[in-house]
Amino acid sequence: MLSQARRSYKPTTPQLLADLKAVAFEAKETPPIQDEIQRLFPKTFRQSLALGKKSQPQVFPALKIGAVFSGGQASGGHNVITGLFDALQALSPGSSLLGFLDGPSGIVSGKSIELSAERINPYRNQGGFDLLGSGRTKIETPEQLQSTLATAQKLNLDGLVVIGGDDSNTNAAVIAEYFLQNGCQTKVVGVPKTIDGDLQNAHVAISFGFDTATKIYAELIGNIGRDALSAKKYYHFIKLMGRSASHIALECALKTHPNAVLISEERKTLAQITSTLCDLIIKRASHNKNYGLILIPEGILEFMPEMGTLIQEINQLSPASKAVWDSLPERVQNQLLLDKDPHGNVNLSAVETELLIIESVTEELKKRNFAGKFSALPHFFGYEGRAGLPSNFDANYCYALGQTAALLIAHGLTSYMAFVSNLTRPPSAWTVGGVPLASLLDLEERKGKLKPVIAKAYVDLKGPAYHKLSPDWALTDDYQCPGPIQFFGDPALTDSVPAILLNDKNL
Repeated sequence: MLSQARRSYKPTTPQLLADLKAVAFEAKETPPIQDEIQRLFPKTFRQSLALGKKSQPQVFPALKIGAVFSGGQASGGHNVITGLFDALQALSPGSSLLGFLDGPSGIVSGKSIELSAERINPYRNQGGFDLLGSGRTKIETPEQLQSTLATAQKLNLDGLVVIGGDDSNTNAAVIAEYFLQNGCQTKVVGVPKTIDGDLQNAHVAISFGFDTATKIYAELIGNIGRDALSAKKYYHFIKLMGRSASHIALECALKTHPNAVLISEERKTLAQITSTLCDLIIKRASHNKNYGLILIPEGILEFMPEMGTLIQEINQLSPASKAVWDSLPERVQNQLLLDKDPHGNVNLSAVETELLIIESVTEELKKRNFAGKFSALPHFFGYEGRAGLPSNFDANYCYALGQTAALLIAHGLTSYMAFVSNLTRPPSAWTVGGVPLASLLDLEERKGKLKPVIAKAYVDLKGPAYHKLSPDWALTDDYQCPGPIQFFGDPALTDSVPAILLNDKNL
């Protein structure tokens, strides 16, 4: 089986990491930190950027590190663990790695297992988070923080690696600060994970799992495109994961060339989106094309100005929002009232936005007396992309992230996010480092209170990737069919990187 063959894959590591004992971190400039973050994080706001560099070999003591998966699955997570494990053994063979079970709640409760070679080897280059499980518990109450501290002290941990997204890495910053304020020497390092691709900054080009997820989605979209060309009778409205930012929709569009892709960050109203799509459908019908592909980001509803206001006022509607509410199908109204996620957000994944847009387009076409054919099919690609076998890019990237996290802790650094740079170059040329978590924090209102959070990165409407979306795709049916992820063969296929990372020249 393919999964068995993948276990023998040896990730390509950066030349810099060829001898882990001969790697040090050079302190660069200290990023500016806003005053309120300085007040909330007095022990960690002065951290400098840490860049990996070659050094004279050093001797490291045995280390004991705990690792945890936090949040939703993303392919490559197991390679972070194997990278951590192998790095610890290379730095000092007497080192040990523990895994906390079922996410951050496992840290609070002290529920962990020792990760031996025999335990982790079957998970090399495998998808999912099933080695440890995951969860969305936020460690933020005094009781939770005290229990986390007690766990670190009881286990005598030298380090804790939090593998998660923006909220999880915010949690890592909070824990690191709390540990220092209470005299705990356990170092805390975060690893950037989320298929949404919205955990980006000047040093983290993309979060892991994004490449694999978008390749899986692009295969499905390409298959549907070929079906649309064959049947020539359906418009496929495809909703894609992406709770806030539209990076997944943009990446999949660049890979598959749909007739239209909606980008949340354009902040168009439902009426504007509907009008644009109706214009497209009518124009295609004039060319005897009554079919097409339309990509929709999961979070677009919140970016529609009138819908965003409605969602904010969901418990007490203003007259304007009441009018918007009354215009929605009852099914969508009920979906908006479903339980919110752990961060207080409306569960947009459960809202059938694709059906709402189909209904809106259908009604507008009737108002325009459209005499052509319009048959629409809805799709939602979500969990399908979160736990597949990681692409070579994610396998290599995650292994290097795990090694980097181990190195940061070995060098006594805490409250950092591990990063790997130069990702558009061959893995052997990648560089590594750590960015201070406090430098990524901003204040955001959560459940009526201002809280420090790592801000999400949105699609840059002035960026080269966005401007590679071609208006010609509307009529030309230039559907691309990427096919399944390739693990063997031509490196141009097996080792391709996310399109949104490439510049104008290379895209």
